[in-house]
Amino acid sequence: MVKVTKDMLIEDLLALDENMALILTRSGMHCIGCPSSRGESIGEAAAVHGLNADILVHQINDFLGVENE
Repeated sequence: MVKVTKDMLIEDLLALDENMALILTRSGMHCIGCPSSRGESIGEAAAVHGLNADILVHQINDFLGVENE
C-alpha cells in the first residue's frame, strides 16, 4: 500500500480507497465533492480547514495499515 503524505493530492487519496471520503468528511473537510478541491494537496486542504495535516496523514496511514515514521 502507498504511504500517504501531506503532498498527495486529494484526488489521488480518494483513488486509493473509497473510504477516504468518509475520513476526510469526518475530519471537517466537507468540500471534497467540489472539483477544485481534488486538485489540492492534503496539506493545503488541511490548512484551509484549520486542521493539523501531520495528524490527519498519520490517521489516514493508520487506517490504511501503513506504518508511520
